[in-house]
Amino acid sequence: MKDKMTERWNTYESFHIVLGDKKVADIVITNHAKIRWSDRVESEKTGFEDIADFMWQSLKQGRIEPYYRNEEDVYLIDDDLVFVAEFSALEKETDLAGNPLHKMIVVTFLGRMSETIELRDLKSYYSWLRHSRRMTLIKNSRKRK
Repeated sequence: MKDKMTERWNTYESFHIVLGDKKVADIVITNHAKIRWSDRVESEKTGFEDIADFMWQSLKQGRIEPYYRNEEDVYLIDDDLVFVAEFSALEKETDLAGNPLHKMIVVTFLGRMSETIELRDLKSYYSWLRHSRRMTLIKNSRKRK
């Protein structure tokens, strides 16, 4: 999304939006996130451009907030859509004060809390997933013997 050229002259600073302690100047949508988006969020607008545009608009309007107060990898949009993101510093790009700008890498979309009630408590949801997978593996290993 960052590669789009702006038609302004005399731009002194790269455009960025503050999210927590990060200054987001670029958004990258992974292939996995694109697949999860079409499965769990939207079936009409499923291109990388559509998803990145939605993310930029959400960032600009201040609709993105951390899911947990302490951790910085799971985020909510409009208190409903849950997604996982990682951040990396952009090389050779800083704000006017010399602080690094970041690239937000959207790893996956977990879904909407309004549709998947289990997403309201992610820690118990993930422990349940690990337990159910472990039990499936144990059952399958018993069958092979």
